Amino acid sequence: MEVLTEEGKIPTGSMGVWTLAWPSIITNLFYATSSIVAIKVVGNLGPDAIAAAVTGQRVTFILQAVLTGVLAGSTALIARNWGARNKEEAGIFFTRTVQLVIFIAFITGLVIWEFAEPLVRFFGLKGEALILSTEYLKAISPFYVGFGCGLGLITALRAVGDVKTPLVIGLIMNIFAIFFMLVFVNGWMGFPEYGVRGAALGNGLSFVIGALLLIVFWRTNQLPVRYSSILHLDLIRVKEIFKVGLPAALEQVIFQAGITAFLILVALYGTEAYAAYGIGVQILSFAFVIGFGFSIAGATLVGQHLGAGNPNQARRAGWGAMRLSIVSMTFFGILIAFFAEPLARYMIDNDEVVRLSVVFIWLLGSMQPLMAIEFSLGGALRGAGDTKTPLVITLTCLLFIRVSLALIFYMLDASIEVIFSTLVADYVVKGFLYVARFKSNKWMNVMKTKEGA
Repeated sequence: MEVLTEEGKIPTGSMGVWTLAWPSIITNLFYATSSIVAIKVVGNLGPDAIAAAVTGQRVTFILQAVLTGVLAGSTALIARNWGARNKEEAGIFFTRTVQLVIFIAFITGLVIWEFAEPLVRFFGLKGEALILSTEYLKAISPFYVGFGCGLGLITALRAVGDVKTPLVIGLIMNIFAIFFMLVFVNGWMGFPEYGVRGAALGNGLSFVIGALLLIVFWRTNQLPVRYSSILHLDLIRVKEIFKVGLPAALEQVIFQAGITAFLILVALYGTEAYAAYGIGVQILSFAFVIGFGFSIAGATLVGQHLGAGNPNQARRAGWGAMRLSIVSMTFFGILIAFFAEPLARYMIDNDEVVRLSVVFIWLLGSMQPLMAIEFSLGGALRGAGDTKTPLVITLTCLLFIRVSLALIFYMLDASIEVIFSTLVADYVVKGFLYVARFKSNKWMNVMKTKEGA
């Protein structure tokens, strides 16, 4: 069965996955680059400054993760209506998505501004790291509305198969982010030398620029989905987005809670260990964003093919995304692990931080094939509307395996290297569970069950 979108036929097979994945991969490589720059430009200020940048980025990632979870409902609903050629309904869900994420981001920004210091204390940071992290959060929280608006528009565009507009916007945003961070942190062009706060301001301004560009394109009907009034409140469709996306949002809350708990344990080993974790994650993020690109492609194609009434192509899209993700992430994981020490040394000239960063990169780098399974099949399941399965898997593996094992080892006075190694058990079990669920084909009927409920 062939169904046409605005751009032509819905892409099929591995080539179809790659067609949608590569612009998202490049877009997210831009974001990963700016995150690396954010840490690099404050690296000369010492481990406390890096800890502040890591904490600020972690809080932003938490907001992004929660919004991404809610947007899983939007992706499934928009993609399915788009695949069924019900473009007017897809456009309405598009608008409701933007309304929803702006509201959530606004409330989050207010809360973080008000409770920045207690939040940083919760991460276990003290002294100068506490002061700098609080400054970072207070500087970036007013920009969260722009961040949420941009994320909502980009996610909705990807759900209808438009991955090139987010690519262009991502390039523009990250050029501005890197430029502003360098200017504000170092005090160039007559600006004050803001230090750590400058990294937050640079990122924040790029969020606003990206959101404004997307709104202009949308408002002038230059996007595949036509503009409809953003001022109209439609609780029925907002409720439907929440109904599908709530399990994914809860999954992200649990994931971020687990990562935060893990970070708190790491912080107990000192600022060097905490900074090493942040550096290791940022360096490996170049592999992660590849998996995220295949996650987006898998979610879009699975949703569109199910909407078009073609479950076989939906299944092929999921497995194709997994294969390509495994090959790509494994390659980059090996490459990054090989150059782990010079990459870590580039970020900071501190022997202990570099040593721990290398250990972490080797451990997590070896897990790239299993992380690829989580990214690709997790995205495929969410695109089908099966958002509960990733929730259960995340709860089981992150909290009950990784964090629990780390806590036990900490109580046994194990080294930080042993704490880092608990992530291996986490990803081994995750990989098995995701493959088993996707192989069962039960995910194909989840949206039908919800629609009939």
